[in-house]
Amino acid sequence: MQFPQIRMQSQMAQIQIHTKDAEQHIRQPQADLTMQQRPAEVNIHTKPGKLTIDQTEAFADMNLMSILRRNDMHADAGNAAMIEGIDSNPIAAQAKRNSEREARPLGIEFIPSHFSVKIDYEPADVQFDVKTNKPIIEAKPNKPTFEYVPWSVETSLKQPADLQVEFINVTV
Repeated sequence: MQFPQIRMQSQMAQIQIHTKDAEQHIRQPQADLTMQQRPAEVNIHTKPGKLTIDQTEAFADMNLMSILRRNDMHADAGNAAMIEGIDSNPIAAQAKRNSEREARPLGIEFIPSHFSVKIDYEPADVQFDVKTNKPIIEAKPNKPTFEYVPWSVETSLKQPADLQVEFINVTV
């Protein structure tokens, strides 16, 4: 004997979920920058050095002197001889000169004499006047740009629910 049967076959519904993550993009443009710098102004003031060389005594040592100096020298020698003649015993001095031999100096004589050339030096004077110019800097910042795509979720039915009922061994 066969009994009537009911066969049921069911299928559960399936849901599918699609997600899309949020996206954020931030872009920072560089700032607009301009710089200017004028060159410094430099002024240099120079007073040149001065070198003075006086060779008058050196030339006098070599018997090369001006006529005015030679006249002064002979006048001084004449005055000294006159004073010596007045203050001394001229007869005894002449007798002594005639009786003795003249002593000649030995050795080397330097012409011109040491340190007869006079040297004077004034160093140069240099003054610097510097005027600096500050740089001119202009900076314009640019705002950042933001792009935001929000997070999203999509749900859909992947498979619908299904119920199948089947009657077996049923005679109608």
